[in-house]
Amino acid sequence: ERHAGDAKLLAGGQSLVATLNLRLSSPGILIDITGLPGLSGVKVENGVLRIGALTTHREIEMSPEIAEHLPLLAQAAPHIAHAAIRNVGTFGGSIAMADPAAEYPACCLALDAQFVIAGRKGERRVAARAFFRGMYETALKSDELLVAGEFRLAPGYASAFLELSRRHGDYAIVGIAAHGKFEGGCFADLRLAYLGAGAAPVLALRAAAAVEGKACSAANVAAAQAALAKDMDPPADLYSSSATKLHLARVLTGRALAALA
Repeated sequence: ERHAGDAKLLAGGQSLVATLNLRLSSPGILIDITGLPGLSGVKVENGVLRIGALTTHREIEMSPEIAEHLPLLAQAAPHIAHAAIRNVGTFGGSIAMADPAAEYPACCLALDAQFVIAGRKGERRVAARAFFRGMYETALKSDELLVAGEFRLAPGYASAFLELSRRHGDYAIVGIAAHGKFEGGCFADLRLAYLGAGAAPVLALRAAAAVEGKACSAANVAAAQAALAKDMDPPADLYSSSATKLHLARVLTGRALAALA
């Protein structure tokens, strides 16, 4: 509040340090929160897994609790940059930054996560589907801090994370975070979330509906792939056109559905 509009939080610096180096950001003051107690670690309690905002990518990658209860995040973490960066970059930094090509926002959307946000007026919780609002835009207010992500655990679910990039460690051209059940030979409660496919992570409701309650047949998978055109209009980047990104999203959808089945 004292430095309103002229301060930036330093929580690992995976994105902030790069923007400082490129002179894209020049805050008057940096507020280093990495030493604050109670904002890191993974904890399972009462059917909820809680990830503290200052938990590093490497801790998520190596956590036995994450591997057991949230394999989607365990699959996604190795795709984030390189090991040296994963040692310092944080879960909360990635979520608060809300880069549309980042892995965790799409995963949190697929897992229907809740984010714990704290401010002078106390704590509040915001669902992932309401948290990400646009390009680097979230539900966080200027006087609030992201404290943790919470994930309600339920048995019987499977997950698949896939992404395509020009080189390992680069931002994804497009990626998918898939989460759902495959019971009696049919998909159920399926959530398909995409990174690199819009100004924010994209939850493909029509694609998921195309295979909900159905078998993993070639025809049903093709129907889900076709429905993606109504779920997303991916922005072109320096290397890939919108049509290319949509095609790649369809390819990854087929692979992810096969993995879930």
